[in-house]
Amino acid sequence: MTNETWTIKSALEWTEGYLGDKGDENPRLSAQWLLSEATGLSRMHLFVNYDRPLSEDERALLRGYVKRRGAGEPLQYITGEVIFRHITVKVRPGVLIPRPETEVLVSEVLAALPAPGPREAQWNTEAAAQEREAVEALKKAVEEASEALSENQRSADEVRSPDDSAGGDSGRPSSSESVPADEVGLKSAPTEEAEPAGKNLLVADLCTGSGCIACSLAYEHPAIRVIATDIAPEAVELAKENAEALGLSDRVAVLQCSLGSGIGAKRLGTFDAVVSNPPYVPTSVLPEIPREVANFEPALALDGGEDGLALFLPLAEWAASALKPGGLLACELFEDHMDAAAAIAQAYGFTDIRIVNDLTDRPRILLARKETL
Repeated sequence: MTNETWTIKSALEWTEGYLGDKGDENPRLSAQWLLSEATGLSRMHLFVNYDRPLSEDERALLRGYVKRRGAGEPLQYITGEVIFRHITVKVRPGVLIPRPETEVLVSEVLAALPAPGPREAQWNTEAAAQEREAVEALKKAVEEASEALSENQRSADEVRSPDDSAGGDSGRPSSSESVPADEVGLKSAPTEEAEPAGKNLLVADLCTGSGCIACSLAYEHPAIRVIATDIAPEAVELAKENAEALGLSDRVAVLQCSLGSGIGAKRLGTFDAVVSNPPYVPTSVLPEIPREVANFEPALALDGGEDGLALFLPLAEWAASALKPGGLLACELFEDHMDAAAAIAQAYGFTDIRIVNDLTDRPRILLARKETL
C-alpha cells in the first residue's frame, strides 16, 4: 500500500487481489473480514461506507492482518473469535478452531437429551419470602378495602329512605360480595415443598479445546452442567475464558487431564452424556489436509493415530463406566472409520448405535446408548 489515500473500497479491492494471488480460496470474504477487523465496522457497514478513508492506524492494522493471511494463517486466529451456533467463542493459536461439523454434534446431543422443563431455576428462599410478604400485604389491602366498602354501604343504608332501599343494586359490593383473590391477580404463595425443581443433566465434554461444545450445551439447555477436560494447558485456559465470558462459569467446569482421568470416581455412573470431538485424523491423512490447518493448528488436536481411533478406544471405555444406564455417548470421528468405531462401542456394551452425516453429507457423528439394566 502506497501513501495515497486509501478508501474502504480501494482497500477491499487491493486486499482481495493480493490474497487471491497468494492462493486464498475465498479472497473476497477474507478481505471483508480483515478490513472489518481493522476498522471495527461490520461487513454490512463496509458496503455503505465505501468512500470513507482509512486512518493510518487502520492501514497499519490491515497491513499486518493481510501479511498474516497471505502466509496462510486462518482468519479465525487473526480476528481472535468465531461464531459457533448461538455463541461467539474466542480462539487463538495452539487451540483447534471450531468447525461447522461440530455444530451438528451439539444439535444431536441436545435432541437426544430431555428437553428443558417449564421451570429450571433453583429455589430462592429469600425471593420466596419476599413474594409471600407481598401477597399477604395485597390480601390485607383487599380486606381493608372490602371493609371500607361495607362500612360505606351501611352508612348509606342508614340515611336511605325505605323507597331507596327497595330501589335495587347500588353498584357497590357488600361484605358478602368481596372480590375473589384470583380476580385481582393473586396467586397462592408458593411453598418450598411444592417447588418443582428442574432435573439437572450432567455432561462430560472430553478434549474440549476452546470449550465450544461445553459452552453451547450449557448456553442452550439451562439444566445442563458440564465437566470439560483437555490435556493441553492452552486449551484449558481458553475454555475457562470462554465459559466466563459467556456467564457460564457456574455450570461449566474445566479440568486439565487426559480424557476423563481427572474426573473423580464418585462421578462414575452419574453422567447423562459423554461428548467428544477428539483428535481423529489418521496419521497417513495428515499430509493431505489444507495448508492453513496443517501449518497453524495444533497437531495434538488433529492426529488420531493410525486409524484415527487411538483416543476413541479409551474414551469409549471410560464412557461405559461414567454414564448412567441409558446415557448417551456422542463423538465426532473420521468418516472412513465409522464402522470400526461402532464395533468398539458395541464391544463396550453400547446399544442403539447410529451414524449421523455432517453438513457435507459425510458420516461424521457416532451416537450410542449405554445399555440399560
